[in-house]
Amino acid sequence: MGISSPGIGSGIKVDEIVSKLMAVESQPLADYDKKSASYLAKVSAFGNLSGALGSFQGALSGLTSVSSFQTLISTPSDPTVMTATASSTAQAGNYRVNVSQIAQAQTLASTGKKSTTAAIGLGAKTTINFSLGTASGGTFGITGTQLGASLSSGGLSPGSLSINNTAIATDGNTRSARLLADAINAKSTTTGVSAKAAATLTSATLFGAAGASTFGNIDTSGGGTYTLSVGGVEIATQATGVAAGAAGGITAASLDAALAPNSAARRALADANITITGTAAGGDLQFKNEDGSNIAITEAVSGTVTGGIGNSGTANIGSSTTAVSSISLVSADGSPITVGGTDPTKAGFTAGVGGAYIGASFAADSSRTSGNIVIDSSNNTLQGIMAAINKGNFGVTASIVSDGSSGTNATPNHLILTSSSTGASSTMKITLAGSGGNPPDSELVNLLGYDPGGVQNLSQKAAAADTLATVNGIAVTSTSTGINGAISGVTINVLKVGSSSLSVSKDSGSLTGSVSGFVKAYNELNNQIAQLGAYNPDTKTGGPLLGDTTLRNLQASIRRQLSTSITGLQGTSLTNLSQIGISFQKDGTLTLDNAKLQKAVTNNFSDIAGLFAAVGHSSDPDVKFVSSGTNTKAGDYPINITQLATQGTLQGDAVLPAETVIDADTTWTVTLNDTKPATLANTATISLPAGSYNPSQLATLLQSSINGVSAFANAGATVTATVGDDGKLKLASTNYGSKSNIHIATATGTDISAVFGTGASVDGLDVAGTIGGYTATGSGQTLTGSPGGPVDGLKLTVTGETTGSRGNFGFSQGYAYQLNALAAGYLGANGALTSRTTGLNNSVKDIAKQKDAFASRLGDIEARYRAQYTALDSSIASMNTTASFLAQQFAALAKQ
Repeated sequence: MGISSPGIGSGIKVDEIVSKLMAVESQPLADYDKKSASYLAKVSAFGNLSGALGSFQGALSGLTSVSSFQTLISTPSDPTVMTATASSTAQAGNYRVNVSQIAQAQTLASTGKKSTTAAIGLGAKTTINFSLGTASGGTFGITGTQLGASLSSGGLSPGSLSINNTAIATDGNTRSARLLADAINAKSTTTGVSAKAAATLTSATLFGAAGASTFGNIDTSGGGTYTLSVGGVEIATQATGVAAGAAGGITAASLDAALAPNSAARRALADANITITGTAAGGDLQFKNEDGSNIAITEAVSGTVTGGIGNSGTANIGSSTTAVSSISLVSADGSPITVGGTDPTKAGFTAGVGGAYIGASFAADSSRTSGNIVIDSSNNTLQGIMAAINKGNFGVTASIVSDGSSGTNATPNHLILTSSSTGASSTMKITLAGSGGNPPDSELVNLLGYDPGGVQNLSQKAAAADTLATVNGIAVTSTSTGINGAISGVTINVLKVGSSSLSVSKDSGSLTGSVSGFVKAYNELNNQIAQLGAYNPDTKTGGPLLGDTTLRNLQASIRRQLSTSITGLQGTSLTNLSQIGISFQKDGTLTLDNAKLQKAVTNNFSDIAGLFAAVGHSSDPDVKFVSSGTNTKAGDYPINITQLATQGTLQGDAVLPAETVIDADTTWTVTLNDTKPATLANTATISLPAGSYNPSQLATLLQSSINGVSAFANAGATVTATVGDDGKLKLASTNYGSKSNIHIATATGTDISAVFGTGASVDGLDVAGTIGGYTATGSGQTLTGSPGGPVDGLKLTVTGETTGSRGNFGFSQGYAYQLNALAAGYLGANGALTSRTTGLNNSVKDIAKQKDAFASRLGDIEARYRAQYTALDSSIASMNTTASFLAQQFAALAKQ
């Protein structure tokens, strides 16, 4: 049986010996750990460097565009009236803005319906066309009837009339249309409604009918007297004792003579604002007062008199006739007018809410979309009509609103239509047409027919309106609440009616902050680099990246870029950081001289951006900088254009007639800006309302119909339609380039040849040319430098009308832009820091594998040592046993 405990048989300390031997054998494990710790320390150090460089890049990201340095502050004195933003192109200054009206969309409401799902009409196929445009040349309000007969004598008692819930101050003296209009206008600030009195005109049959005179010769031979007065002006008088027709007697002829031009009576009437038409002899004599004042015609008689107005040879006992007028109400903002009061009929109005366009005309706006919906038995309900309109997506939205009325005969449900855009040119015109030669459904016409210049079956609840304002006294108009262009580079957002001053000034504080942030970010990065690569002579220790080439290269690259002047700048005297007060100190940090910076802000505000951002300047104003790439090099590059970008067009070759007739059920298939292979969404069918159109109306119809297709609008595809001086119609895609095209084919109804003749479609072309002599790729109006050259990634938009040399384009990369690109190169997936970190982590993994392998070998070495010493222990134990036996034997032999 072997020895179970090493050393027991021999006395050798096997475990201690093996342990000490293995301690010597295991010493390389500490070297592995030390090497791994060194690598991990560098990984951590590169992590810190990446974090610092990432923070530096983050600080640079806001400094790489021109807008970061050329911002201006726009400050309104009353921010409740408006807000404003200023771009880098704005000019500093002070402006006075007065807003008198805010843009709004038109809203129309239908008459009420009992149910939203009940059928409207018989279900005959009816096409409803929606056009958007401008109502002009009239007013919106209510035209009253002639004032009550009793008003001229008794006036209008207090409380008889109210407008928009405001009582109009009337009394017994309110006896004419003019006085009533004055009373209404006195409250217009409160009501938003003004009044205009119609001209007062005496009866057309007062002095005769059908050309026959009924003014009889005056006879005062019986002892009477006669006087005729008009509007308080004495026209003719006859003393007693004058027979009918005698010399000096009043006849129709003598009356006309008394009213002759330049006569005393005529001048007196003119002073009373009364004009004359017709003659007494002709039986059509009338008196007119333009301001709406009453005209009283009085025959004063004493004693026995015959003849006069309305009689011949019969007794005249005197007469008094007062002509009165009517008034019309005008809503200042196109809102409905509420008429009330105890007796509005005496003022010529019916109690209730109303209003319509009066004397207006409608003109479609080609820049607004138009569209059609088809209503038949499948959707002729309020809900069906609403869904069809909203699905059309052509500039009008629909909803259903209940007024809350109830009862057996209640009709609470109203279809509400609202133009999607604000502005006066978003006024709706809704026309309906039947199909197959049949008229449109009459109930649909009664529900939806609306023409500001004609029948208005819908009631307007809010008028389409522009924003109206003045800027420094100059009137400006905008279709939205935003005002652009009134002040160059400034966008004003109107909030309410009112006045406010606007101060536009250089945002020097933001610019100073940006420059200070740049210096601070660099110094923080520089401090981190210094700590990682520093050496302490006192402790004789170095930073984790002391002597590291990656760290040294990064530091050297940053300092080299900051010490190099910017090239490619045109028209500026600022080319280095020292000119704005930034300079290096002995310890490698940057310092900022604020006084020098402020001087540069004052004298070279717009040039500072070029020191930090990527900037492009062209000698040709029609060549504009879009963007650059990481491979774009600073420089001055000549531009040569061999081909300008063009639009896809469909040019008619037939002169349009004075009127072009579009038949009912006319539909055309339009393909706009299609691709290869074709895309289904780029083709749509438009419906053209039947009618007769002049060239301008036809162009408007086509443009708005095509632009009203939702699929086109969603893709940003639109067209313009123009009639040239030659009278021919031209459609053009608003896009440029090889993807710009338009094709139209007849589907049903009027053939396109009636409009375009045999005209053909021509696809657009991309811009072509070179930048600095290097090849470039055109896409629409954008020219992009091709890879491989210094203009790689440089994008320019080229407009204008000339080919050939287009001047020079100077491109510069400011310090922030260059350093941002440098940082991206170090931090990217293939960047130097990423590569170094990956390499170090791989080294740590390799060391761990080597350590595991070596540790595995140590087990074998220990086993071998134990086996050897265990064998030695056994041998010595055996020899000890033998020695002990021999000793015993020798001792025994010695005794013998």
